[in-house]
Amino acid sequence: MVWGVVLVLAAGAVALYFTDAPRQERRFGRGGPVPVQVEAVFMAEFADTIEAVGTALANESIILTARVSETVSRVNFDDGDVVEKGQVLVELTSFEERAQLQESRAALTEAESQFERAKDLVRRGNASQATLDLRTRELEEARSRIKAAEARVADRVLRAPFSGILGLRRVSKGSLVSPGDEITTLDDISIIKLDFSVPETFLAALAPGQTLVASAPAYPNRGFEGEVKTVNTRVDPITRAVSIRAELPNPDGLLKPGMLMTVSLVSNQRRGMAVSENALVPVGGEQYVYVVRDGQTAERIKVEIGGRRPGLVEVVVGLEPGQQVIVSGTLRLTPGAPVRVTSAGADAVAARGAASGGS
Repeated sequence: MVWGVVLVLAAGAVALYFTDAPRQERRFGRGGPVPVQVEAVFMAEFADTIEAVGTALANESIILTARVSETVSRVNFDDGDVVEKGQVLVELTSFEERAQLQESRAALTEAESQFERAKDLVRRGNASQATLDLRTRELEEARSRIKAAEARVADRVLRAPFSGILGLRRVSKGSLVSPGDEITTLDDISIIKLDFSVPETFLAALAPGQTLVASAPAYPNRGFEGEVKTVNTRVDPITRAVSIRAELPNPDGLLKPGMLMTVSLVSNQRRGMAVSENALVPVGGEQYVYVVRDGQTAERIKVEIGGRRPGLVEVVVGLEPGQQVIVSGTLRLTPGAPVRVTSAGADAVAARGAASGGS
């Protein structure tokens, strides 16, 4: 008796399951339209962005050294001073050279006197032309000795060759310096040169005058605008990259030579068709999207994509502006599947249309 009751209940459960199966399938969308959200294809601005890493360089930069071996008699600067072109920075001992200069000046005065006397005698016929030629040669030699003495004195006075900011002072009064010894550094950082390399594939998109934005880890929330000044005439045969030099105005002196900087170079600005990245359905190495046909079915279309922006992708071939592209529910779709556009999808279409009209 008990087994009979069990068999009856089991049979009823099986019958109820198969009777309710179509309703369950409709509940989960297997037997009805797939709910999807759509957006209209719209026009947006795109550009190719080239990113690279470069090194900052001073506009002008030198290591200040002595031209002769001598002791320092005076230091006229301190660490980090801003100096002007021609300003005297260091003076070396020059007593002997100055004495020689005075001696040369006295010899020049005597040579000039002898030359004038000989010229007068020749004019009156009391001296030969050879005597005048001798006095002329002695005068030129005296003038040459003056220039040599002045040069030796000048070698012992170190001046700033250009305006800029000095580095650390490496000498003190009384120090013995020799040619090649570092006294300090001088950098003109009013303009920063930025050298970086990009693959040769971008060569056609590069030209002097292009604007760029650079950033540095020291200033993470600030961009420094500049422009391309030079595109190297050669491509490195090993790296297949071309060197670029840009210039960045640096009026605040925030950028320093040697800093690592990230460069973003924008080129090929254009206006093109755009869809949400969520609409893309990759299959193998190709890209597809689903569009809504007659408001009822999904049609899969192959597209060619171009540039990207956050959340958006450029469609080069395959779509027309205004087409309804499915952006949500694509994982459950097959070509020709029935679809039902949800209210959320309709709201997205309106919002996207407003954005398209304003761009």
